[in-house]
Amino acid sequence: MPRTKLGHHSDLRLLRRAYRTQRRVATFTALGYFTLFLLLSAFAPSLMTGTVSGGLSTGLLLGLLQVPVTCLSVGLYEHAARRRVDPIADRIRKQAELAVKRGVAR
Repeated sequence: MPRTKLGHHSDLRLLRRAYRTQRRVATFTALGYFTLFLLLSAFAPSLMTGTVSGGLSTGLLLGLLQVPVTCLSVGLYEHAARRRVDPIADRIRKQAELAVKRGVAR
């Protein structure tokens, strides 16, 4: 039976793709919001200095919202890991364990 290189195994390609997607979603969520905040600060100062209620400016409100957006990003990362990445990694781990047991039994 021909042996395939470890990096060319289809499950490993699926794992790399799932992990890459997971990183991108989490990164773009956090950095996208921060970039939007910076762009609004630079190019829409009248919007950012406007008040929302009780003396709270729009810029301060958007700045404070960065914490929940970052938490959302972490939550998306964990959800994607549990849903997409972990099952593939578990399957690869089980296959590797079976291969080791077969190799020891020979």
